[in-house]
Amino acid sequence: MDKLQNRLSRELDTRAKAARPVYRPPNALPDPVPAPGYVYRWVATSVLGQSLATNVSTKLREGWVPVKAEDHPELHLAPNAQGNVEIGGLLLCKMPKELAESRNEYYANQASTQMESVDNHFMRNNDPRMPLFADRKSSSSRGGFGNGS
Repeated sequence: MDKLQNRLSRELDTRAKAARPVYRPPNALPDPVPAPGYVYRWVATSVLGQSLATNVSTKLREGWVPVKAEDHPELHLAPNAQGNVEIGGLLLCKMPKELAESRNEYYANQASTQMESVDNHFMRNNDPRMPLFADRKSSSSRGGFGNGS
């Protein structure tokens, strides 16, 4: 009987998970405190020591503006030579939200026009004796082995 009471008292005793700190690895790129009306993006300035000047100039012409280190002291970073936030060949840039949404709509329209063109070309080869099926279904799964869970 004594062993049964001991077992019951252990089952009722629980450890508080809140007391244990949870480790999270640091982000390689810090997130700035977002300014209202702006979106942020990291733009590649170099890869493996090779400068990507054309990539930077393209992004600047699209409307991305380099973020000044003095505007985001919460990042705790030393500014580059121009005073901008740069980490490991990536330059932090910002763009007004309206312009970013307009840009995203433009590229979504480009992609849908291209898909429509592909569909038209695909269905041009359709023959009633052997019909083509254009079912577009995609799925993704994570973890598990073989069962998709």
